[in-house]
Amino acid sequence: MPHKDEPPSPSGFTIQDVTIRGITPQDASALTDVLNMPGVRHGTLRQPFQSVTQTRNFIEALTPADIVIVAEWRGQLLGNAGLHAQRGRRRHAASLGLGIHDDFTGKGIGSLFLKTLLDAADNWHDLKRIELNVFTDNASAIHLYEKFGFEKEGTMRNYAFRDGVYADCYLMARLR
Repeated sequence: MPHKDEPPSPSGFTIQDVTIRGITPQDASALTDVLNMPGVRHGTLRQPFQSVTQTRNFIEALTPADIVIVAEWRGQLLGNAGLHAQRGRRRHAASLGLGIHDDFTGKGIGSLFLKTLLDAADNWHDLKRIELNVFTDNASAIHLYEKFGFEKEGTMRNYAFRDGVYADCYLMARLR
């Protein structure tokens, strides 16, 4: 078993050994390491060099209407996912986001995150609309979202500046 401070390795990984739990302020440092990974940054709106303080502030600013979870394997944080509820006349909707450790993508963690969050959305929060933005070149994420009933609702051109160019994204949603 690797020492607690060593980065996780996919060797011996099984999805059955992954624990999903709510995020805590103590996760700030480990989560910052994941959020600063090149693959996570490339697939999200994160900028390089996010600090532990910024991550901790995000965690501490969560409201009871937000659902944010993390995945752990052998004591190592592998990523996070969240539903962030809208307010007022949009309180039936929430935005979804997730990020997974670069070495653990394609291993079922995204599916585990979505199963957990959509169960909470449907059975505990009565959310009717879950929406997200995904870069048009992120084929694996698009496939994952479609597997869980998300549909493309539109394309936002030049949505974000990433790696020196403007990138498009799809707006996707799942209605129930």
